[in-house]
Amino acid sequence: METWEVSVPDDRAEQRTCLICGDRATGLHYGIISCEGCKGFFKRSICNKRVYRCSRDKNCVMSRKQRNRCQYCRLLKCLQMGMNRKAIREDGMPGGRNKSIGPVQISEEEIERIMSGQEFEEEANHWSNHGDSDHSSPGNRASESNQPSPGSTLSSSRSVELNGFVAFRDQYMGMSVPPHYQYIPHLFTYSAHSPLLPPQARSLDPQSYSLIHQLVSAEDLEPLGTPMLIEDGYAVTQAELFALLCRLADELLFRQIAWIKKLPFFCELSIKDYTCLLSSTWQELILLSSLTVYSKQIFGELADVTAKYSPSDEELHRFSDEGMEVIERLIYLYHKFHQLKVSNEEYACMKAINFLNQDIRGLTSASQLEQLNKRYWYICQDFTEYKYTHQPNRFPDLMMCLPEIRYIAGKMVNVPLEQLPLLFKVVLHSCKTSVGKE
Repeated sequence: METWEVSVPDDRAEQRTCLICGDRATGLHYGIISCEGCKGFFKRSICNKRVYRCSRDKNCVMSRKQRNRCQYCRLLKCLQMGMNRKAIREDGMPGGRNKSIGPVQISEEEIERIMSGQEFEEEANHWSNHGDSDHSSPGNRASESNQPSPGSTLSSSRSVELNGFVAFRDQYMGMSVPPHYQYIPHLFTYSAHSPLLPPQARSLDPQSYSLIHQLVSAEDLEPLGTPMLIEDGYAVTQAELFALLCRLADELLFRQIAWIKKLPFFCELSIKDYTCLLSSTWQELILLSSLTVYSKQIFGELADVTAKYSPSDEELHRFSDEGMEVIERLIYLYHKFHQLKVSNEEYACMKAINFLNQDIRGLTSASQLEQLNKRYWYICQDFTEYKYTHQPNRFPDLMMCLPEIRYIAGKMVNVPLEQLPLLFKVVLHSCKTSVGKE
């Protein structure tokens, strides 16, 4: 198969806009699509450890004409939109040190440490105490995890502490979902403050259309075959619900394996790399599909089954903090996808982008993965800008969901298996109840 060049022709570059100020974008810089001006500003700010101040309310409008009026808000938006300071070389010279594709989501606390200069002070103290023995670059103190990805840079500390059993019981009893969760500080809040260039009539590149069509054709969009119908009045036990969840996971995993063999770039990578990619991303792929193309069954039929399961008081009291965080994030992410109404084409692109993660350890063709990742990143943007002309923030909205999916999938590993039935019951019940009230 002919390799599609990553460089963008001039006529298409004119239609790309910087996610920071709306000016014409020149490419993927430090993880997000941006212009040369914002790219240079972000690099100078991080390399020179700049600490800015906002004379207003820290919510200044960013546009091509106004971006220089408030440096504080400009840097703040760079971080909120996912610019990756890890990608800046230590010597400040051109050329990225880390070629990660896609935005990097960091916690509100970490952003505040950067904006206030606290992180720079901590680094100075660290270097004065340890000399040159630590070769990590300035501004990059986020720890490594088992899943090096945009989502892995999220702080593991809780931004919101729930009131133990009472808060969980209230949510379990069906209280409405709060309209905003502070623990996902910037994933869904930047759209209203991202003035981009006015939408212009455009056509979809024929090659983009062909590749998207091939991606969608690789998907099995038929309803799930796992039986999820329970007789009225039947009380589902914890063991029965857990067994059903395992059967669903098996079917979804089998569909991912079949999907890989149908991918348009299947012949471009080795079987070893595919095995490595699938073993590291299968939970993310299943989660993404459950929230999108299979959501009607998951939040319909499966929700009806979980409603027939009644957890004991002991199960409620012993539920873990990790499980509580996963519940909250899943509920919020479900509402985001419900609001976006992700199309099959967008889903197929998001899935490919998430799967083609060149940061996974053990890969033999990381550079080839990077090229493929960029290919479908640009294709997805082309499609959303063509199909949803009057939703200029739709593409960044979609891309910002991927780090959150990776983070949730990583957190679910820490939830004890016996707590999964209760976790799914609460998530499905809360989501179905809140959507039914709309």
